[in-house]
Amino acid sequence: MNLIHTRPISGTHVVAIPYPGRGHINPMMNLCKLLASRKHDLLITFVITEEWFGFIGSYTKPDNIHFASIPNVLPSELVRGADFPGFYEAVMTKMEAPFEELLDTLELPATAIIADTELKWAICMGNRRNFRVASLCTTSANFFSVLHSMVLTENWRFLIDTLDNGSELAEHSSGISPDIRMIFEGSTRQVIQLTLECISWVPKAKYVLFTSVYELEGHAIDTLKARFNIPIYTVGPAIPYFELHGNSSETMVQNVPSYLQWLDIHPPFSVLYVSLGSFLSVSNDQMDEIAAGLQDSGVPYLWVARGETSRLMEKGSEMGLVVPWCDQLKVLCHSSVGGFLTHCGWNSILEAIYAGIPMLTFPILFDQAPNSQQIVDDWKIGWRLKEEQKDGSLVTRASIAELVRSFIDPENNEVKNMRKSASELKEKCRKAVAENGSSQRNLDAFIKDISQGHDGMLID
Repeated sequence: MNLIHTRPISGTHVVAIPYPGRGHINPMMNLCKLLASRKHDLLITFVITEEWFGFIGSYTKPDNIHFASIPNVLPSELVRGADFPGFYEAVMTKMEAPFEELLDTLELPATAIIADTELKWAICMGNRRNFRVASLCTTSANFFSVLHSMVLTENWRFLIDTLDNGSELAEHSSGISPDIRMIFEGSTRQVIQLTLECISWVPKAKYVLFTSVYELEGHAIDTLKARFNIPIYTVGPAIPYFELHGNSSETMVQNVPSYLQWLDIHPPFSVLYVSLGSFLSVSNDQMDEIAAGLQDSGVPYLWVARGETSRLMEKGSEMGLVVPWCDQLKVLCHSSVGGFLTHCGWNSILEAIYAGIPMLTFPILFDQAPNSQQIVDDWKIGWRLKEEQKDGSLVTRASIAELVRSFIDPENNEVKNMRKSASELKEKCRKAVAENGSSQRNLDAFIKDISQGHDGMLID
């Protein structure tokens, strides 16, 4: 067990424990950095597995955030996709004991715990040991509300049986909406049940935090506030917007990454940025169709392909640049980027909204299809590249090329309207994080809640 002991500087000590996946760890760390910036004498212990400490332990962070690690009680991050149900089960059953043991070793006892919503055991343990637990939801409030509505249904365990018994039964069940079927398509009974059990525990926390922005999802937040009798705070977007304008060495010309230099040579709004996530991806055949469609479109593109980088680079394209990683928010905020082809992960959506960039949606599973619906139907800042295809057929290179050309066409009136709507959401988002904006007020209110009665308790 790895724990950095330092002399505590305040009686307020927050212990943060994210779900062990990049799409959860990143927003949890961004939230902790925001909290640390609002209250400089706040001590935050950020708990991850030893494997994840190896991945991110050297990252830059404020002095009042410290890492602590628990043993590798889970399957490796590098292979979790091979048996996701087994990984998910391990998260639910193997992490609690070493985390609780770590809590007992802290020099300054925890004032509060911020735990990912998908760690249901953290709320149970916190209540048993009288810790104040805040549940951090890293999906949209809209998606959380859909799942919570399922849990409120008296026969929600029957819904699990129905979803598990095949599409024919689900199709004829009046209790299952198309949205629910879409969310859980391809999921095992085990994953469905554990997910809904996590949601059912959230009202037993002391607080709920959303990485969203109230002005984006006011209706869903108000609905949840009416259901819950605990404080609900929107503190987003939990993305690294606060690091965009720092005095980084990258501002020096010689240290500008090659992909940003490549963007610099393109006209405004002319490049399509492509990223389909860090965990669940598409088939090789579909990836090839996307690559061919992008090349045929004639539109310049920057594609972050991670494990697929070398294979896609071999296919070659005069129009595109394929890289294994980039600073996504910096790229989206670059003047040459005119659109984002995305798998509709919530963190990516928040970054696109902050940057004011319209999206082409290519959802893969879980919350991504409802997220796509929000982008296209509710906010009207995107088009669907991938419609729901029940027969599992590929989205063809021809249809991809045609849509991408229209999407980046500066004379397309529908795209002009989308860009205007995206710009309006960008302004709402940026007002929320400005001083006295809704997210800043919520951060301060949450800090005040967890600090009451604990400030000034110095440890000798």
